[in-house]
Amino acid sequence: MICRVWASAAAILLLGSCAGRMRQTNTAAARPPAVQPAMQRQIENAIDAGDGDVIARQLRERMAAGPDDLNVRLALADHYRKQGYPELALEHYRLAAERFPGDAQVALLTAQTLQDQGMTAEAAAGLERFLARYQSKDAGLPAWLGILRDSQGEYAKAEVAHRAAIVLDPSSAKLHNNLGYNLLLQGKRTDALTELRRAVGMDSGSKTARGNLALALMRGGSSEEQKEAILQWQSISSPAAAHNNAGAVLLEEGRYAEARKELETALGHQPDYTPALKNFELLAGQDGKPAVLPVRAASPASWRRTMKRLWYALAGIEDTPSSGSVTIATKQ
Repeated sequence: MICRVWASAAAILLLGSCAGRMRQTNTAAARPPAVQPAMQRQIENAIDAGDGDVIARQLRERMAAGPDDLNVRLALADHYRKQGYPELALEHYRLAAERFPGDAQVALLTAQTLQDQGMTAEAAAGLERFLARYQSKDAGLPAWLGILRDSQGEYAKAEVAHRAAIVLDPSSAKLHNNLGYNLLLQGKRTDALTELRRAVGMDSGSKTARGNLALALMRGGSSEEQKEAILQWQSISSPAAAHNNAGAVLLEEGRYAEARKELETALGHQPDYTPALKNFELLAGQDGKPAVLPVRAASPASWRRTMKRLWYALAGIEDTPSSGSVTIATKQ
């Protein structure tokens, strides 16, 4: 078992998928054979909802009155997508693509909606066909193609797409970050560091780029690079999180003695830091050493809290823990 760095932000930010699905209705026998798929789904949707969707009805009326109004078509598709009907949204995007075949926005939204439904290969193929046919200057298309190829593990093809996006928009920190992470996935660490440093230089406030730079510095890095990695992580999180991340990477690499030191440092900063505690348990399972946590002298405040808990226990009073969210270290 190995652990992943909980705070390393994924370089590739995929859009959230719609959780809802269309309910199936028993109306197949009554369907006229000539009804188009988009219209049929609209009919089923109306049966389910009693046609009570005022916004959708108004947009359909506007689309019927002006079929060449692309904005209305996109607004209707977007509405269905947000309402949890991605299949219906996809039909409208495809109809828009038939009427406006060279529109980059339609091509991108179609690909993203396909991705929502898990059809990554079809989404990527559609973008590739569009880019081969039309000379689009929209960097979002090759950027998204790179994202899709990365998600499929086709890193070499993704690199080509990421570089094409940068040619169209060389000043985008996000695009350099995406390319840097792609290069790191391919094991091209030196090139990855160059791109990620460039991304941080363009946008020093990007937590994603800083986190990925720290990850690249830590993986196989020298002692100086490891120190820099921890500083990068500390710039976007707490000292406990930074040292935990360092320990997690070292644990992944099988460098158990160094990992133990970093995790002990993390727990020295925050003894109850759950991700570090979880990673410490994983480490104990890997190196065979007991999960002995570092002991730190109790401060007066912590001593008072301990006495308070003891008094509550003796008095039969429940000591309710404070609420708060923590990130759990994951296993692979």
